[in-house]
Amino acid sequence: MSRRHRAEKRAILPDAKYGDTILTKFMNNLMLDGKKSVAERIVYGALERVEGKLKRAPVEVFHEALENIKPSVEVRSRRVGGATYQIPVEVRPERREALAIRWLIKASRSRNENTMEERLASELMDAVSSRGSAVKKREDTHKMAEANKAFSHYRW
Repeated sequence: MSRRHRAEKRAILPDAKYGDTILTKFMNNLMLDGKKSVAERIVYGALERVEGKLKRAPVEVFHEALENIKPSVEVRSRRVGGATYQIPVEVRPERREALAIRWLIKASRSRNENTMEERLASELMDAVSSRGSAVKKREDTHKMAEANKAFSHYRW
């Protein structure tokens, strides 16, 4: 971590098929061992499945699913006089997006379908209809923040 100044954000190029930067971020997160073409195949295949099932624009479905997963508040640990409190804080927009992407990928990987393409497509469709593991993760995060609302005066 640099002491002089903050590291500047790199510009992410939009993806080839849909021209969407958030979709590129998603692919980069999904990618394992630098195999971007495999990640692209998985994502595009999943989006085609979603389009076939829901008869809607796949990128629109993807963004709606992410919107249903994004958390608005989370808890952060803060030590006050020997005790550690879980303090609810608002989530920055970049972090909201990053958390939603991470949760969606983790939920997809833990599903029981045969291929990653099927898992991702199913999780996206579940997220659009506000169910599934990724949406549950957001709900749990919000419940935790609500339960610890009493400690919000320790916010820094």
